[in-house]
Amino acid sequence: MPQDDPRTIAALLSSTDPAEIGRGLEMVRSRLPDFTEDEMRSFFDMISALFYIDPLDLPGHVPVLEEAIAIVAGFGPPVIPMLIQSLEMGDVKAQMAAAQALGRIGPEAIDPLIAEYRFSCPEPSCHAFILYALGKVKSPRIVAAVPAALEAAASPDLELRDSATRALGKFAESIPPSDLPPELRAAVLERLRANLADSSPGIRSKAVRSLGKLARYRHLTGHEREQLGITLKRLLGEDEHFDWDKAYVVRKEAKEALGYV
Repeated sequence: MPQDDPRTIAALLSSTDPAEIGRGLEMVRSRLPDFTEDEMRSFFDMISALFYIDPLDLPGHVPVLEEAIAIVAGFGPPVIPMLIQSLEMGDVKAQMAAAQALGRIGPEAIDPLIAEYRFSCPEPSCHAFILYALGKVKSPRIVAAVPAALEAAASPDLELRDSATRALGKFAESIPPSDLPPELRAAVLERLRANLADSSPGIRSKAVRSLGKLARYRHLTGHEREQLGITLKRLLGEDEHFDWDKAYVVRKEAKEALGYV
């Protein structure tokens, strides 16, 4: 049986030994340019099964999990529908790995993800993972996802609101200031300011982080930067009111964001 025979690779990928799994992944990577469509689907099924590995229970498997994500992303746009389907499977570990792979595929994943968000996604948790995946895409074309994230950042669902608040900041990293329409920019700023008053410390901290990214990536006017600086000092208790945010995570993010103002 040849060393890179599919049966050999399948046996290695099903092993519990990370070294053997790594060998199997290396064989897949070496054959990556030559796959037929049927082989790609077969190997996708084998490799994406590794997405269910719990890195907290099996820390020695972290390198092979990262390699599995990279190889699946290397299959390119043909696996986008399969990865999107994985976002609906309900296992958080697998959903996060699939989202990372989608982000690494790049801008080709944006439109399918938005379509899934708008028309097919069954529940808020699925919406949250789609926004997480979109936040991993590094392309100016991610501006197309801003309206969905704006809507989600005001959702009554805490998980979705949290993911969307984070995503708005991630999008700011990839969108040149000239590519963000003024009305969208103003809406993003208004929503993030509103989420500073959220009852969840996690969401407040992500609103602070995302506002800091707006400043860092030149999406704010001089006056808006000045106002943000005042707000951050208030959260830190460094103004005349000494009324700081009681959550340490919020103050930590505020201190970092202040460096960008």
